[in-house]
Amino acid sequence: RESYLTAVPIPVDGGLLGLRVCVILRQSLPLFEGIRNLEDLRQSGIRIGQGSHWPDTPLLESNGVPVVTHARYEILFGMLRKERFECFARGVSEVLYDLEIARSPNLVVEPNLLIAYPMPSYLFVAPDDQQTAHRLQLGLERAIYDGSFGRFLKNYYGRAVEVLDLDERHVIALDNPFLSDESRFVGRRTLENLRRRLDILSR
Repeated sequence: RESYLTAVPIPVDGGLLGLRVCVILRQSLPLFEGIRNLEDLRQSGIRIGQGSHWPDTPLLESNGVPVVTHARYEILFGMLRKERFECFARGVSEVLYDLEIARSPNLVVEPNLLIAYPMPSYLFVAPDDQQTAHRLQLGLERAIYDGSFGRFLKNYYGRAVEVLDLDERHVIALDNPFLSDESRFVGRRTLENLRRRLDILSR
């Protein structure tokens, strides 16, 4: 999108799109014991379910993580139940809603891992509309400065951070080789500030 639109380079969700937890079958919990880093994940043989068109799919593959895909989101839950893969990686801002919709007591959130990679979620405007891009960026920067952006994140995502105990999980950091140079800088800075952001959200 950055190649043909103008991005406002501030993640509107604080970078949470790139923070993933595993929805798994309850009986698969022992498979995840002892995993602490990317190499452990690779050697475990755990496969991650993803949409075939999602940008996360090539990202995971580029990091050496086995991926099983399907074009339809709802089918992936059935594939998980049939053990076609072991982890359905879902964003921390969406996973609680997912489980409410799925309504399956055999599906749980794996409690110890947090898969993290730069995946900034931007606002975009037309390629020649620099004025709107500037106004949006200025507004977001002011919201960050006066604290209202942090309150927004806490209001919408604070429950997920608290329920999922994100600040207690082992972080498995992945590289995203598909970002522009500017987004790579934004994404790296976002991951570096992971602990601070979680502290803000959980206050």
